[in-house]
Amino acid sequence: MFQFLFALVFLVVVFLMMGVRVVRQGYVYTIERLGRFTLAAQPGLHIIIPFVDRVGQKVNMMEQVLDIPGQEIITKDNAMVGVDAVVFFQVLDAGRAAYEVHNLYAAIMALTTTNLRTVMGSMDLDETLSKRDEINARLLSVVDHATSPWGVKITRVEIKDIRPPLDISNAMARQMKAEREKRAEILEAEGKRASEILKAEGQKQGQILAAEGRREAAFRDAEAREREAEAEARATQMVSDAIASSGVQAINYFVAQKYTEAVGKFATSPNAKTILFPVEATQLIGSLGGIGELVKEIGSGGGGTTPPAPVAPRRSSVPPVTPNPPYPPSGQ
Repeated sequence: MFQFLFALVFLVVVFLMMGVRVVRQGYVYTIERLGRFTLAAQPGLHIIIPFVDRVGQKVNMMEQVLDIPGQEIITKDNAMVGVDAVVFFQVLDAGRAAYEVHNLYAAIMALTTTNLRTVMGSMDLDETLSKRDEINARLLSVVDHATSPWGVKITRVEIKDIRPPLDISNAMARQMKAEREKRAEILEAEGKRASEILKAEGQKQGQILAAEGRREAAFRDAEAREREAEAEARATQMVSDAIASSGVQAINYFVAQKYTEAVGKFATSPNAKTILFPVEATQLIGSLGGIGELVKEIGSGGGGTTPPAPVAPRRSSVPPVTPNPPYPPSGQ
């Protein structure tokens, strides 16, 4: 009897252990009762009826990455290119993902591959190389719409690599080189043009400033000559007033002053070794005597109305000096 009870308890424990299921985080288990889907077990502890209920599929509910192998695609302009892509998706409904489609991963891969050929086959080679964002958007829209009945959400579709043929790659490299050389020549020409314009502007500004400087200098010279003429006119007016008020005395004074300055220049000349006077010596002495009397009279303050009689030159028995001899006398 004791052995029977022990065996019964053992069977109950085994039965209960067979009915305990623990679902891990990130997964959902489908529970089938007698072969029919009845429950999607969420993460945690679950009790099922052994031999009646069973776990159908363990569905991964995390976002997954599916690598699309390289595909050879013919573009609209008949260029053969190799394309690699990657798909990001997430299962939202475990029951539909488990029972609406067989082999979910293979179905998504096939659907993405066919639509990739369709989208890129309707575009030129240049468009396939430059419009990756447009290709990704079109693929995402088409594949997500097709997989929505499966309880799957396509989050992203990305083109990893596009490999054009070798000859087209070489042609594109030459085209890029020519385009860059063209840009460089254009930039160089624009730089030279800007430099010439700046030089011309600088020369123009320089000529303008030089012309303004000449105009200002001419204005200053004219103003200086005008001031000089005004000063000369005032001096002439003052001399005229002095002559009008003093008579012959003022004239004799001015004549004597200029005469003395002229004679003094003969003595200070560095090249003059022999002085030849254009007048007789007695006339020079008489003139100096008259000048001395004039200076004395002016210095003493005598300002009579009757001018002094001019000093007559005295006759001299000395013969006049011959002007400009051809050569100096032998005694010199």
